[in-house]
Amino acid sequence: MRNQPTNVTLSSGFVADRGVKHHNGGGKPFQAQKQEPHPGTSRQWQTRVNPHSLPDPDVNEQSSSKMMFRKKGGWKAGPEGTSQEIPKYITASTFAQARAAEISAMLKAVTQKSSNSLVFQTLPRHMRRRAMSHNVKRLPRRLQEIAQKEAEKAVHQKKEHSKNKCHKARRCHMNRTLEFNRRQKKNIWLETHIWHAKRFHMVKKWGYCLGERPTVKSHRACYRAMTNRCLLQDLSYYCCLELKGKEEEILKALSGMCSIDTGLTFAAVHCLSGKRQGSLVLYRANKYPREMLGPVTFIWKSQRTPGHTSESRQLWIWLHPTLKQAILEEIKAVCQCVEPIKSVACITDPLLTPSQGKSQTELPDEKIGKKRKRKDDEESAKPIKRIIGDGTRDPSLPYSWISPVTGIIISDLTMEMNRFRLIGPLSHSILTEAIKAASVHTVGEDTEETPHHWWIETCKNPDSVSLHYRQEAVFELLGGITSPAQIPAGTILGLTVGDPRINLPPKKSKALPNPEKCQDNEKVRQLLLEGVPVECTHSFIWNQDICKSVTENKISDQDLNRMRSELLVPGSQLILGPHESKIPILLIQQPGKVTGEDRLGWGSGWDVLLPKGWGMAFWIPFIYRGARVGGLKESAVHYQYKRSPSVPGDFPDCPAGMLFAEEQANNLLEKYKRRPPAKRPNYVKLGTLAPFFCPWEQLTQDWELRGQAHEEPSVASSPNGKESDLRSEMPCALMPKKTPQPSDEVGTSLDHPRKAEEVMDTGCQEPVGPESITDQEASENHVAATGSQLCVLRSRKLLKQLSAWCGPSSEDSRAAWRAPGRAQQGLTREACLSILGHFPRALVWVSLSLLSKGSPEPHTMICIPAKEDFLQLRKDWHYCGPQESKHSDPFKSKILKQKEKKKREKRQKLGHTSSDGLAGEEPMAGQEALTLGLWSGRLPRVTLHCSRTLLGFVTQGDFSMAVGCGEALGFVSLTGLLDMLSSQPGAQRGLVLLRPPASLQYRFARIAIEV
Repeated sequence: MRNQPTNVTLSSGFVADRGVKHHNGGGKPFQAQKQEPHPGTSRQWQTRVNPHSLPDPDVNEQSSSKMMFRKKGGWKAGPEGTSQEIPKYITASTFAQARAAEISAMLKAVTQKSSNSLVFQTLPRHMRRRAMSHNVKRLPRRLQEIAQKEAEKAVHQKKEHSKNKCHKARRCHMNRTLEFNRRQKKNIWLETHIWHAKRFHMVKKWGYCLGERPTVKSHRACYRAMTNRCLLQDLSYYCCLELKGKEEEILKALSGMCSIDTGLTFAAVHCLSGKRQGSLVLYRANKYPREMLGPVTFIWKSQRTPGHTSESRQLWIWLHPTLKQAILEEIKAVCQCVEPIKSVACITDPLLTPSQGKSQTELPDEKIGKKRKRKDDEESAKPIKRIIGDGTRDPSLPYSWISPVTGIIISDLTMEMNRFRLIGPLSHSILTEAIKAASVHTVGEDTEETPHHWWIETCKNPDSVSLHYRQEAVFELLGGITSPAQIPAGTILGLTVGDPRINLPPKKSKALPNPEKCQDNEKVRQLLLEGVPVECTHSFIWNQDICKSVTENKISDQDLNRMRSELLVPGSQLILGPHESKIPILLIQQPGKVTGEDRLGWGSGWDVLLPKGWGMAFWIPFIYRGARVGGLKESAVHYQYKRSPSVPGDFPDCPAGMLFAEEQANNLLEKYKRRPPAKRPNYVKLGTLAPFFCPWEQLTQDWELRGQAHEEPSVASSPNGKESDLRSEMPCALMPKKTPQPSDEVGTSLDHPRKAEEVMDTGCQEPVGPESITDQEASENHVAATGSQLCVLRSRKLLKQLSAWCGPSSEDSRAAWRAPGRAQQGLTREACLSILGHFPRALVWVSLSLLSKGSPEPHTMICIPAKEDFLQLRKDWHYCGPQESKHSDPFKSKILKQKEKKKREKRQKLGHTSSDGLAGEEPMAGQEALTLGLWSGRLPRVTLHCSRTLLGFVTQGDFSMAVGCGEALGFVSLTGLLDMLSSQPGAQRGLVLLRPPASLQYRFARIAIEV
C-alpha cells in the first residue's frame, strides 16, 4: 500500500500471533526445509524464520500443506507450483487487531500532507485561479474548509503597517535625497537623470552619468522624429565659460586663438551684436593651423548702446566637457587671468554638515531589527536639498578668475544652466504650445507675499513691458512656421515665460503647426529674411542674481499638485496670479545641415537655455506635446546625417580626440580578446594593420616618404614620355628634400604598385625590418627639423578648391584639369605645390557614398583604385570591386613557440626546484605578449601593405536612411588626395575603394568634400 508505515507488516501464511510482528532478519532469503504433515511443523518453521520472536504455546494453528517462498513481488508457490490454500480457521481478535492497525496507517497516510504547498496549489493548473489565494470561495467546495483553516493561521496573516508613513517611506527607510547626493559625487547627474534611468541605457562618460540609447527599439523612430516630427535631447552636460570685461580687451585676447581663414571669428558683426550664435575652432595662441583645442559655440550679450566698444560685455562660450580643461587654461593664459576670486555665493551646502551627517548616518545603540522612531529635533535641522548646479563642484577649487591687467573676469558656469535641444520641423509647434509668455504685473495686484520682486520692478518700466510684448509677438509667429530651417542660422530670441507645469495637458498629445498664427505676411517675411531684431534678444538669464532667485523660489511639485486638488472644478486651469513663477529663457536656432547641396536644413531645431532647477518642469511638457527623447547614440546619428564631425571622435588633431581614440582602441581590444581565436577574425591574414584605431601620424608620414621616394624613379621610368609628363605634375614629386632617401624596396613598390604579392610577402615576412625603422626614424628627424605636425585642413578657400577638383569632369585630358570650373583654379602643379607648402602633413574631412551595396563601419580603409579596377568598372557598372588576397601570418609560429615554451617551463617547474623555474622565466619577461590575429610590434608602411594604396580611414559609417545607401565620413591624407586626383581620368575622378577591417572585399565609393 502507498504511504504505508514500515512498522506494519503481515505474518506469513495469514498468521497473526497476538500482535507479535514477524520479520525476516536481515532481509536475506532463507533455506526452506522439507515440512512434515503434523500440527507442530508450522511452529518450527516460524521459529526458523524469526529466531527473535517467542512462540506462544496456547496458539495452535495449522499452516498450509505446501511450502511458500518469498520472492520479488510477493509470496509465490513452491517448486511443485501448487497455489496457496486458505487456512481452516483463524483467531478473530488477533486478525481484527492487525487489520485495525493497517486501516489506521492508511487513513494517516491519506490525511497527512506530503508537501508544504497550500490547498489551492495542489489543484491542477487548469483549475487554478488567481483569486484563490485570498478568496476561499474560489476553491472547490470540498477544499474550502481546509483552505479556511490555512488562512486563519498566523503565518498567512497580513502584517500591520505603521499608519503615519506612506508607501515610499515604508519601502525605504533611508533619506533618498541624501542617497542621491552621495551617488553623484563621482559622476554628476543631470536634472533629468531619474527620468532617463528608468527608460535609457545609462553610461558613465566625461564625468557625467548620461543616457546612451533608449531601452526600446527606436532607431528608425528617432530618425523619423528628426525628419518629420521632433526629437528632444538633454545637453546640460555641455560646459559654459563666461567672460566679462571690455569688448576691445576680450577681442584682442581671443584673436590669437582663432583664424579668419577657417570662417567667422568672435568679431563677426551679427554675432558681436548678440543677434546670432557663432561657431568656430579654437587653437593655441598663434599656433594656427596646428595645436587645435576644439570646436566651440559662442553668444554675445546684446549691447545696451550699440557702437560703444568700451562698454562692459558678456560672452558665453559653450564647449564639450572633454575640451573644457585645455580651452579654459588657454583662455586664462591669453586673458592673463591668474588671480582666483573667492566667491561664497558659488559654494553651496548641498550635503550635510558634520552635526547633521552624524545625526542622519550614525544609529543609536539599539537592537537590530527594531523600528527607529522619528525624533523631535527635526525642526532645528536644515532640510536636505538635492544637488543641482554649483552644488556639483568642489568647494575647495576656484571657479572665477580676474586679470589685474585687462580687467577680464572668467567664470565657469558649468551646470548652472540647463540646455535642451529640439530637432525637427515640429520644434516650433511644441515650443509655442508648451511655453507661454509670462503675464505682465499690474498695479492693482497684491504683491506683498510674492517672491518675484525682480519681475515686479521690471513691469514698472514701460520700455521693458513694451519689449516683452514684442518678444511675445515674435514667439507667437514661430508657431505657424513649418520648419526651423526657414529662419536664419543661429538666431537668438530672449523671453520670460510662466510656469509650464500649469499648462500641462491631461494626456499626451501631438502639437501641429497653426497657420493662423502667421497671418501677418509682412512680419513673417521680415522674420524669415532678417531674423529676430537685436533688441528682442535680451533675456534676464544673463543676470545670475535673477537666475538664483528664480531657482530658489520655485514652487514644488507637491505644492502645485495640492493646489490642483483644491480646485472646485477638477481639471480646470490653475491660476496662481502674481505667485506664478517667471522664468527667463533663451532660444537659439540650430541650422542643421549647412554643407553640400542636398538636404540643406535637415536636422535643424532650437536650443532652450533654462536656469538650474527647472529642468524637469520643462522636460515633461515638451514630451507631453509629442517630442521623442534621444540619447548619445541618436546625437551621433544626427551628426552623421548632417555630415559634420562629432566631438571628440572626429578631431584627431585635438588632445581630447587623441584620448578618445586611445580609450576606444583599448575597449575594442579587450572585447576582441574575450572571444576565442576561432570565433574572431584574423586581421593579420586580412591585411588589416590597425583594426581598432586609425594611425594618422604614420599615414601622413608614409605619404611624405612616398612622394620623396617617387621623385627620381617617376621621371626615369616612362618609355614614351607621357607617363613621365603625367607624374611630373603630381604634387608629391616636389616635396621638401630634407629627408634621407628611402630604401630600394619602397621605391620598387612605388614603381610597380600592381605587384601586390611581393609587397605583401615582404611586409609580412619582415614586420620590423631595419629598412622600415630607418624610414620612420628619417620621418621623425624630418618632423623635428621642419616642425611640421599633424593637422586637419580647415581653410574654407582651400576646401572649396578641393571640393571642385573632386568632382568628375566631362573631358579626359590634361586640359580639363587646368580648365577653371565653378570659378575655381584648375588642378595644376603650381596649385598643388602651393597647398602642400603650407600643409605638408594634413588630413582632409571627406564624405563617402557607396555606388552599390555595402554598409561601411568605423576604421574602414579608404584606398586608391588601380587601373584595372576602372577598366572592369567600365565593362560592367554592376561590378562591386576587387578582392584583397589573403596575407600570411608571421606571428602564428611565434605564438605556438611561446605556448610550447610555457608548457615546457611548467613541466620543468613541477619537476625541479623553484629557482630553476624562475631562471627559465627570465627571457619570457623581456618578450612582448603576442595576440593571435593582431599585428605585433611597430607597424610597417601602412600605405603599401595591401594591393591597393591606402588613402585614409572612416570614422563614422553606416547605412543611411536619408539617402538609401551606405554612407561614411572620415579623413584622407591631403598629399594622397592630390596624388589620386592628378592621376585619375576625368570621368572617374573622385572614385575610391572602401574595405572594412574584417573583410577582403573592396567596394567603390565616391568621395566628396562639403564646405
